[in-house]
Amino acid sequence: MLLELTIKNFAIIENVTISFEDGLTVLTGETGAGKSIIIDAIGQLIGGRGSADFVRHQSKRAEIEGVFSTSNAVDKELQHLFTELDIPIDEDGTVLLRREITSQGKSICRINGKLTTLGILRQIGQTLVDIHGQHEHQRLLQQDQHIQFLDRFAGKSMEKAKLEYHHVYKDYMQKKKQMKQFSENEQELAQRLDLLRYQYEEISGAELSPGEDTELIEEKKILENSEQLYSSARGAYDALYGDGKGLEWVMTAMHQVEDAAKVDDNLQELKESVANQYFLLEEASFSLRDYFEQISFDSERLNEIEGRLSEVQQLKRKYGSTVDEILEYASRIEEEMDTLSNREQRMEKWQEELNALHKDLMIEANHLSDLRRNAAVKLEKQISQQLKSLYMKDTVFNVVFEKQSTTQSDGGITKEGIDRVSFQVATNKGEPLKSLAKTASGGEISRLILALKSILSKHEGVTSLIFDEVDTGVSGRVAQAIAEKIHGISRSSQVLCITHLPQVAAMADTHLFISKTAQKNRTVTHVNPLTEKEKTEEISRMISGVEITDLTRQHAEELIVQASRMK
Repeated sequence: MLLELTIKNFAIIENVTISFEDGLTVLTGETGAGKSIIIDAIGQLIGGRGSADFVRHQSKRAEIEGVFSTSNAVDKELQHLFTELDIPIDEDGTVLLRREITSQGKSICRINGKLTTLGILRQIGQTLVDIHGQHEHQRLLQQDQHIQFLDRFAGKSMEKAKLEYHHVYKDYMQKKKQMKQFSENEQELAQRLDLLRYQYEEISGAELSPGEDTELIEEKKILENSEQLYSSARGAYDALYGDGKGLEWVMTAMHQVEDAAKVDDNLQELKESVANQYFLLEEASFSLRDYFEQISFDSERLNEIEGRLSEVQQLKRKYGSTVDEILEYASRIEEEMDTLSNREQRMEKWQEELNALHKDLMIEANHLSDLRRNAAVKLEKQISQQLKSLYMKDTVFNVVFEKQSTTQSDGGITKEGIDRVSFQVATNKGEPLKSLAKTASGGEISRLILALKSILSKHEGVTSLIFDEVDTGVSGRVAQAIAEKIHGISRSSQVLCITHLPQVAAMADTHLFISKTAQKNRTVTHVNPLTEKEKTEEISRMISGVEITDLTRQHAEELIVQASRMK
């Protein structure tokens, strides 16, 4: 639910912080006071399309911040989203959304303090809040969303069945895509096979060895620097070996230490250390001699290496940055050549696999369809009961199923199965069924939406429902029925409602009054929670208009008492 909303420099609102409670909160006030602007701000907070026009005149940016507490119904879904999007999660389940809109129309979005995109803000926000206005065709009026509502209504069994279906559907579509790519163009495949054969023969003909390029480069380096290597190794040998050279002096030291150790046993370890160093140096000098004696400048071998490296470099330009990468590429194209060469056999095998997957997919799809049809019967019954309580007893509500086109080879299977689902109504006897979006009367739309929300709000996975004047076009006993229905929805979800109906206002658990004043030649919007006495005065104003009489106050008090009894 929405706990607190802060709005700064948004339209005519300078700075407002509103605390919200559970249950039904109504917002009332004179036309133009800013009621719908508050709802617009919430819409921006959950990812609505932004505009510089929302920024208060002479301000650099508008700021909207909302604090939400999540319910058990959506904790799992939100936690999954937050983990997937790498957004920090508060232990107490609090979600903080923040959006800033600059005077240039740019948006800065944050979720729990982390900078994020508008798309992610919308994805999270629409999980928390559902805004429905009288003239807005929200998800309930979008036919392609009806199947999702029905599936939510169907509950856990549908959720499990859809997971199984989507797993098979993913494998099926991957195999189908693979076959399509493989069989799409015969000429391209033949050209591809010729190219691969040429490349493979070129690489094979080079008879490359793993790491060959590295070894050749090292050998070339030695050959090019053979004179320097000879001079350095010979110089090191001469410094160690010969009359009066390093080894002779080390030997003298070794003998001196040996003589001293004969007198003092404490020098035995040092004697052995000096002796070991002598023999190590002697061995090193012999190694240096062997090294420089085998050094020779072989111009023929150098030319041979340079030629081989040039050949390898040509292959590197085409197939990889190292010999090892070239050999890996050759291995891959050899496998692809085998696949292309045995195309018919491979296609037959894949077709068998695809047929098996299609068979499994149809089993899962038919299971989904059965679950949906069973759920549809229950939903139709419950909606009919809701409509009767809203004085629409002659209205017929149907969940209409249409099979996807079966002319396709796969039977018209989609990500959602084999069904197309639409909610259709006939509001008067003798009229044909029509889609919700084509239901003309505003009052009828209001009642249909409320009936649907009453049933589906428990399955939609949102913490807050917002109704922006959905009670327009009704009065009398219908208005009272709508008031009771809205309050009924608020028992399972937090409901915020802008209303002009005194019957709805009387049912409020919290009543917020929106007003505006002029300060320093600027309009300022105020939001004040009403006491019981103030609530009576406001409902009286809603009943009578400008002039409030004792009779209208009495009527307002009766509505409040009646609402208390109903609650």
